[in-house]
Amino acid sequence: MKILHLYYDIMNLYGDYGNVSVLERLLSQSGADCGVVKKSLGDKVDFGEYDFVFVGSGTEKNQKLVLEDLSGRAEGLKEYIEASKPALFTGNSFELLGKSITDCSGKAYDGLGLFGFTTVEQNKKRLTSDAILESDFLGKPLVGFINKCSEISGVENHAFTVRRGLGDNDGAKTEGIKYNNFIGTHLTGPVLVKNPHFAEYFAEIILGKRPDDGCLELAKKGYEVTLRELNSEN
Repeated sequence: MKILHLYYDIMNLYGDYGNVSVLERLLSQSGADCGVVKKSLGDKVDFGEYDFVFVGSGTEKNQKLVLEDLSGRAEGLKEYIEASKPALFTGNSFELLGKSITDCSGKAYDGLGLFGFTTVEQNKKRLTSDAILESDFLGKPLVGFINKCSEISGVENHAFTVRRGLGDNDGAKTEGIKYNNFIGTHLTGPVLVKNPHFAEYFAEIILGKRPDDGCLELAKKGYEVTLRELNSEN
């Protein structure tokens, strides 16, 4: 099995590499022969070769560099997502898949157009918050941190309901996008490390069976502590 960590070098804020590390460990613990392939700007990528694709969060400048590069891979990524193969884009990386991104100066960039939402950045201040997000496909909520300068409008397939923290835009109680087995979220942490049940969710899709979660015992204890503390602050 092969995990693709795309733009591993320039879209890797908030320890995002940990998402790939924990998933690789979980798959290997479950008996899979698993490896991680790292690709970046200009590298040849055949999405059909991979069992999981991950892109992390980057600066707004690096996001635009990736947008230019990823535009040439849009059709391959679309085929991958339409085939219901699993992928996770965290932070501002999933913004790339919408119709457009307008930066804080008012300059508009065409997105990949895989989804119909639009993104608008603002330069007043960064929007930050601890977060608790709920969904109908996970038995437990997700915990983590959101740090962004953008607002998103027009998402049709919301991934999460906001119990605490920031939504897609000011006042929104929805966050992120889910389509087939693709999930995009601004939640960082890294999200699969802080939420071991989320890592198990993807591992089960990849393996076609429940993974051996013995390697996640400490992560599960950490999750319970974080969730309890965040709930106590409400």
